[in-house]
Amino acid sequence: MRQIVIRSLLFSSLLLTGNHALAVNEDQVPETATGQQQHQQVTASSFMAVSAHPHATDAGYRILEHGGSALDAAVAMQAMLTLVEPQSSGIGGGAFLLYWDNQAKQLHAYDGRETAPASADENLFIKPDGQPMSWWGALVGGRSVGTPGVLRMMEQAHQTHGKLPWSKLFGDAIARSEEGFTVGPRLHQLIKSGINPGLDRYPAARAYFYTEQGEPLPVGTTLKNPALAQSLQNIADKGADYFYQGPLADKIITAVAAATDNPGKLALNDLKTYQAKVREPLCRPYISYKLCGFPPPTSGGVTVLQILKLLEKQPMDKLNPRGPEFNHLFTQASRLAYADRARYLADADFVEVPVKGLLDEGYLQQRRALINSKQDSGSAKAGTPSEALSRSDDQSPELPSTTHFVVVDKWGNAASITSSIEMAFGSTLMAGGFLLNNQLTDFSFSAEKDGEPIANRVQPGKRPRSSMSPFMVFDKNDQLIAAIGSPGGSRIINYVAQSMLVMLNHPLPLQEVVNLPHVSNRNGVTELEEDTAATTLAPQLEAMGHKIKIRDLNSGLHGVRRTDDGRWESAVDNRREGSARGR
Repeated sequence: MRQIVIRSLLFSSLLLTGNHALAVNEDQVPETATGQQQHQQVTASSFMAVSAHPHATDAGYRILEHGGSALDAAVAMQAMLTLVEPQSSGIGGGAFLLYWDNQAKQLHAYDGRETAPASADENLFIKPDGQPMSWWGALVGGRSVGTPGVLRMMEQAHQTHGKLPWSKLFGDAIARSEEGFTVGPRLHQLIKSGINPGLDRYPAARAYFYTEQGEPLPVGTTLKNPALAQSLQNIADKGADYFYQGPLADKIITAVAAATDNPGKLALNDLKTYQAKVREPLCRPYISYKLCGFPPPTSGGVTVLQILKLLEKQPMDKLNPRGPEFNHLFTQASRLAYADRARYLADADFVEVPVKGLLDEGYLQQRRALINSKQDSGSAKAGTPSEALSRSDDQSPELPSTTHFVVVDKWGNAASITSSIEMAFGSTLMAGGFLLNNQLTDFSFSAEKDGEPIANRVQPGKRPRSSMSPFMVFDKNDQLIAAIGSPGGSRIINYVAQSMLVMLNHPLPLQEVVNLPHVSNRNGVTELEEDTAATTLAPQLEAMGHKIKIRDLNSGLHGVRRTDDGRWESAVDNRREGSARGR
């Protein structure tokens, strides 16, 4: 608790002193840990839903039970998460969806990432004196709000993959919004922590998340949201158009415009013209498997694949995943991949992104030669893959308030979805009972550095770079064997890569894989998860030259995997309050 108070005071200091440095230390802003919860692995022969909150899991399970597809269940789960996990995701944000059509044997990738308003440009976060705003100054209010994409994406995917009517998918979330849900320790702690220093700045969020006396909602409070119930009912009846060009669109624009202390540029036409995009899934072989992630605008797919491919020729199956050798090699591959990520990855609809070059075997072999199995390499530099243009490195932060959920239905279709409003509680603006995102702060605040353009600069209609990393794994017969993902800001990449590296090289139950202590390196210090066995690695890694930091590494890994007998096994991260249900 003492650590949380210190962080809260630091946030206030940054805001009140007018610190104009762009850099944000992500160590200062983890999504507050609320202790370990022991989750039991669930197995199922027919269908399964896994998410970060039991109400969302239950909503998905009931849809599956009534003959819905994995996509139908995903819509119901996202609607419920908007209510019960408001700090992490919701219809006011965006998402990336991988969907496996088992009958057609086809993987689909749906991009529901937010976009910059048409009137935004590279000066969005530049002050009148020509200097970038502080990240904290940009976070709260209208300036950071991008055009939400998750609902349009879900509706588009539902038109192809849904089995139940759209109108039938929101019933649980509507009823729960009207009846209320019980505030748990996690939501209470996040409100209390001051992780988002603007949560009590605007009237709607202040009235919703605090008591009349101005105290954070206590654990055990029944929190009702009739405004969200009404919004979801209208979306169920009238489709996503109600959100994008109906009365709800007016409420969103009004909320953004009312934040006169930090005005935004989102306009009705931005909502009306928003389009979810169908992308080509990013797949590569690894050992005897095929790994499939999401392409840009997220950096997650490329960077996770780079890490695993860089280690493909190392004897990872012979090394203890809890030991120093395994984790040293993991950090060295991560350094190289994160260096390339900072230089090259952004929205490929706006800038040239050398995806093929970054994953080319010849280029990977050059990068593998830089890995020293005995000594930490220090800060890695970006390489020069084929088709790469001259770029400057982007240091924009991505903060860890996101969610991941997975679904498998009785036909073998599956969904792996990472969804986010960015910072905990997003922009803190509310409209129609839900929070609006602050995803535009995922852009680089500066357009260039040292005379070179930054790929992830703000441009009208552009999607900010992400680290979200939904993944699916297939065997040599093109059968789906696993789906996984995590929240965690830019550490998502490390969480997912570490879990997949262990899962594909060691015969551990998936629940045990996601419970492993985290080791992370984003081309800086090597971070070891506090209060876990990972801290015992510090002396050995320091002897290899690592600079070590012990800290909270609060992932939210959720996944499913097919076992040898054809059943599905679940993984629910013990660091979260999630659940799995299957039959």
